[in-house]
Amino acid sequence: MNTNKINRYIKEYLSTYKRYREEEWCYEDGCVYIGVKALYEVTKEEYYLDFIRKNVDPFISEDGSIKGYDFQSYNLDNINAGKVLFFLYDCTKEEKYKKAIETIMNQVREHPRTKEGNFWHKMIYPNQVWLDGLYMAQPFYMEYETRFHNQEYYSDIIKQFKNVRKLLFNEEKQLYYHAYDESRTRKWADKVTGCSPNFWLRSMGWYLMALIDTYDSASDQIYEHYRVLKDLLKEAIQGILQYQDEESKLFYQLIDLPLQEGNYFETSGSIMIAYALLKGSRLKALLPEKYQYRGLEILDSLIENRIIERDNKLYLTWNCAVAGLGPKDERDGSVAYYLSEPITEDDQKAVGSLMMLYSEYLRINK
Repeated sequence: MNTNKINRYIKEYLSTYKRYREEEWCYEDGCVYIGVKALYEVTKEEYYLDFIRKNVDPFISEDGSIKGYDFQSYNLDNINAGKVLFFLYDCTKEEKYKKAIETIMNQVREHPRTKEGNFWHKMIYPNQVWLDGLYMAQPFYMEYETRFHNQEYYSDIIKQFKNVRKLLFNEEKQLYYHAYDESRTRKWADKVTGCSPNFWLRSMGWYLMALIDTYDSASDQIYEHYRVLKDLLKEAIQGILQYQDEESKLFYQLIDLPLQEGNYFETSGSIMIAYALLKGSRLKALLPEKYQYRGLEILDSLIENRIIERDNKLYLTWNCAVAGLGPKDERDGSVAYYLSEPITEDDQKAVGSLMMLYSEYLRINK
């Protein structure tokens, strides 16, 4: 494992970091903060804590209000960056972070839901459940319930995961569709199932990270809920590993279409799968002897083949910039659509997840 290369890449990236949205509270920056937090927790390097405070503090007021955050847009993405507030509260004991946690929880409490009980992905995506949204919201929700609310709504969180298993899982492929439209009115939604038509890698990555991070935040005293997350993780991991490329150890942008012209090994989703494998193994949600080495193989391949040097600078390459559905007739969920989105370098979603993955490697070797 070329740890010198990944250490150099992370420090280079953070040393020149500019927030994705300078004046808005957004999930992309949140991905980076969560990755830096993970590295601080394992290394205790003050550099990482200072980075988070430097970037988060300008957004947090003493009364707990958050600059650039509008909870009434009911956007699950906006919850993601709030995960670092628990960490900052622990480190500093400053009440503004606890108040900001409550600010975000106000959105969770009021967020619109489908009839089955799942959060809408966003107000502009009514009646829709996306795998992405599970990662954005559920680990935060579980952390809050465990720390501050006596686990009162654990059943709500678990029900939302179970609904996703019921509504979005394809038994034959053993994969999850990207999204579900309860109204079945969207152009991309199957008129019978309500599901989008394809299996997008990063959406599966978000889902796997949602499972293991929510599992990590849950109390094992509530065993029946804890076990559901563990079982769902194991099933989803077994399903997606069937599609791993034997040579590169990575995964395709459209998971189950290796022969599709224009398909490619996508970096961010491959990172997320490796993170779920390593963290799942560490927490014994997965059998370490069966799954840990597979996460390490992916990490090794990513360092060697996806961190590329040009002009004395390292870049994390082959990341899908973004993919979604709608909100109207655009982004139709077709094969052509997913393969048309730009491929970028140093994407916040990918780099944040890479730092999370690398922190798990460091824990193994500590």
